[in-house]
Amino acid sequence: MALEEYKRKRDFKKTPEPEGVVAPKRPERFFCVQKHLASHLHYDFRLEHNGVLLSWAVPKGPSLDSKTKRLAMHVEDHPFAYGEFEGVIPEGYGAGIVMLWDKGTWTPEVDDVEAALKKGDLKFTLNGYKLKGSWVLVKTGGRYPGARGGGDRSWLLIKHKDDWSGDVDIAAFAPRSVKSDGDFEDILAADNPAIWHTNRPAKGGDAGAAFEKIIARAAELKAARSPGAKDPNAARAARSKNPKEPARAKKTAAPNAAASKKKKAAARKK
Repeated sequence: MALEEYKRKRDFKKTPEPEGVVAPKRPERFFCVQKHLASHLHYDFRLEHNGVLLSWAVPKGPSLDSKTKRLAMHVEDHPFAYGEFEGVIPEGYGAGIVMLWDKGTWTPEVDDVEAALKKGDLKFTLNGYKLKGSWVLVKTGGRYPGARGGGDRSWLLIKHKDDWSGDVDIAAFAPRSVKSDGDFEDILAADNPAIWHTNRPAKGGDAGAAFEKIIARAAELKAARSPGAKDPNAARAARSKNPKEPARAKKTAAPNAAASKKKKAAARKK
């Protein structure tokens, strides 16, 4: 049943991910790529089909080089609503930071998508912000380095040679979100969930080191946005924007003024 595996793996009382339903058919097919820092950094490549998002985890991210074959591990279908998700999964399955790295529409280059998926050879065209042109997903049967235990889940994502292919490292060239224009630290600073303190998904290795830097940078960003934090000018600016602050100042000034008048009156009597 569609989305059964997706729902089985998640506790929606804890995760902000959408529970989702099978979406009605639309005139255009949606696709997205979500950059996901969890136990390791990877990119989730998703194609809308039959009301859900067919999904593959691409460890190194898509490549525009037609000579480069990127491992893509097929994972459970996701709900259509997941295509706009960006935020922090604080604990449980997939705990980490999710960025909407690219999105757009896709068009099959085959007559029968179901038959192409079953055959393990799906050709398609992408029209996204970062990924465009002709691509193919090819099933490997687990015969590709890095696909340990992949079995039937192991595919390759390959860019066809066209006007949109080249040797630009698109992941490094365009690392930020197409939704918020932020990076991981911006998403984390805006969210501030329990992942700051407990259940950090990346512990050790390159991903762990990256996560620690992101947490530190997010803390700096959040501190800079807090009124008065480490910056006296910020406190003054915050007070000037706070209508309660001038009111408190007037209340304080009023008694002082009254006391001054009494002192002057007493001095004149003397």
